[in-house]
Amino acid sequence: MTLSFTKMQGLGNDFVVIDGVRQAIELTPERVRFLAHRRLGVGCDQVLLVEPPADPARAAFRYRIFNADGGEVEQCGNGARCFAVFVRDQGLTDQTLIPVETAGGLIRLQVEDNGQVTVNMGRPRFEPAEIPFEAPAVAPSYPLEVGGGSVEIGAVSMGNPHAVVRVEDVLKAPVESLGPIIESHPRFPRRVNAGFMEVLARDHVRLRVFERGAGETQACGTGACAAVVSGRTRGWLDERVAVDLPGGRLVIQWQGCEDAPVFMTGPATSVFTGNIKL
Repeated sequence: MTLSFTKMQGLGNDFVVIDGVRQAIELTPERVRFLAHRRLGVGCDQVLLVEPPADPARAAFRYRIFNADGGEVEQCGNGARCFAVFVRDQGLTDQTLIPVETAGGLIRLQVEDNGQVTVNMGRPRFEPAEIPFEAPAVAPSYPLEVGGGSVEIGAVSMGNPHAVVRVEDVLKAPVESLGPIIESHPRFPRRVNAGFMEVLARDHVRLRVFERGAGETQACGTGACAAVVSGRTRGWLDERVAVDLPGGRLVIQWQGCEDAPVFMTGPATSVFTGNIKL
């Protein structure tokens, strides 16, 4: 079969986006790995699939996310912004406020007048069972045993699990060595995204993220949200924070109470469209 796709990127986090509304497509793990392969396929961090919603009264679309290793995951913030631009560019909707179903819950995408997209990412989850994370009770931070030592992490779900480590200098952080160890730590039964955050000021951080199933990426939207939530919970950050990632800047807002949603604002860009044989 021949598949039509659009290559998109949000702060260098790149995606193959597929219209599953107007073309029939079944994404097997093998097909996802082929599409994501940077030598044999299109090349991307994640493959995003647009589908009709399960509940049209509640959402306009269903949003599915597949990592480069073929596994399906619950949420991707940079992908969500690309999703919003894609469905409008493709004429699938003319709305600027777009409710979308994900495996991690309902999210709302707002296309701003300047072309940036604000995503209501929903409320953060701290209960260990909801992350999921093995811990006896909720805490602002937890010691995690790694490589014969211990690091202090904040654990939070933004529809997908995140572990946040504070570092002195994000450029010197052991992302390549420590990231995979945290990602596959046995206390995270579904693996975890590992974030390394340097706090520059109460409204400004730098962040690198080792994403499960993808490795370090240029940007991670849910990782930026989780970093700010964890930093605010631990008393380091204010309500509105600029998050500088290798691919660029996101702005994250969170009021600081458990029931309040997290808002993420940033760019999304179409790179090219094409067709590929599967």
